[in-house]
Amino acid sequence: MIDFEKDDLTQQQIDKIQPFITLSNFTIEHLSNVSKVAMNLAKWVFAMDKYFNVNKIVIPKKEQLKVAEAEYAEVSKVLAVKQAALKVEQDKVAKLRAELKETQDKVQSLTEQVEDCKARLIKAESLINGLGGEKTRWKAESERLSVVYENLTGDVLISSGMISYLGAFTSLYRADLAAEWVKNCEEKEIPNSGKFSLERVLGNPVDIRNWSLQGLPNDSFSVENAIINQYTRRWPLFIDPQGQANRWIKSKEKDVGIKVLKFTDAAYLKFLEAGIRMGTSVLMENVSEETDPAIEPLLQKQIIVKGKSMTIKIGDSVIDYDKNFKFYMCTKLRNPHYLPEVSTKVTLINFMITFEGLSDQLLGLVVEKEQPELQTKKE
Repeated sequence: MIDFEKDDLTQQQIDKIQPFITLSNFTIEHLSNVSKVAMNLAKWVFAMDKYFNVNKIVIPKKEQLKVAEAEYAEVSKVLAVKQAALKVEQDKVAKLRAELKETQDKVQSLTEQVEDCKARLIKAESLINGLGGEKTRWKAESERLSVVYENLTGDVLISSGMISYLGAFTSLYRADLAAEWVKNCEEKEIPNSGKFSLERVLGNPVDIRNWSLQGLPNDSFSVENAIINQYTRRWPLFIDPQGQANRWIKSKEKDVGIKVLKFTDAAYLKFLEAGIRMGTSVLMENVSEETDPAIEPLLQKQIIVKGKSMTIKIGDSVIDYDKNFKFYMCTKLRNPHYLPEVSTKVTLINFMITFEGLSDQLLGLVVEKEQPELQTKKE
């Protein structure tokens, strides 16, 4: 029974056992009471019968399955070939799409560049048309600057002399001495403009306008004084009986901070040291013909530089020195006599109103009142 080939059962064998398995007493329940061996044999017979009947249905399906699997394998082979071909085509399509996207981006970029170029061309054309009238002025300015460049040596030489030596004198004396220096330059064949003007050589129209807004009188003498103050390397001492320089300095340094002191103040050194450390401005008023020896190192600019730090000794204290610090001195004396020791340490600047300076100031006021459009054009 163990070796029985159940798949080789025939219909004849099944037909032969039918009379037996249909007997009323050939059942599992009945035979279990008779003999367990007989019962198990009956179970095996019933199983073979059932197996044969089921196999009649399954075998054709197995055959169909084999045929279907063969067909599936054949179709799968064809499908694999088709899928491989499809993959190749999909890769080509993806590549073409990437090229299309790149081309579209390039077209978009070129379109934007074209629009940008058009806008620039329009602006350039407008600018060229707008500046066309400037050509004549530029040409004249170029010719003027070439002359200025040629005469720069003598003009700067005379400007340096005026800044160093002529600050204490009146405008007429400055003009006379400048004319003499021009003559000396011509004798020495040093190129110069022939007629010297400190405002023309070193003056910046924007700075001059700002000084005017800050309260500087608009006469040429006051402008010269402001230029000397701007370019001198020594601390300025203003001869200022009318207080014009005092008011201008306070207004000019207001935004950065300015401390007004006097040598007679008990603690003036303390405030002066604070200004030096913090980089603010200090104005010393009512200076007499002598200065306090305690500020000698400041007047002589005895600054000690160590690496990036700068220090200076004031009195018995060594303090940090801020390069933004500015020091001004004013005196109300009309005709002070300063000893050479003081004159060589400071730059004396004469701000006393002269007849010529007052005439210029009054002329400016008259023009501003009588012909405001001319004043506006100048500004």
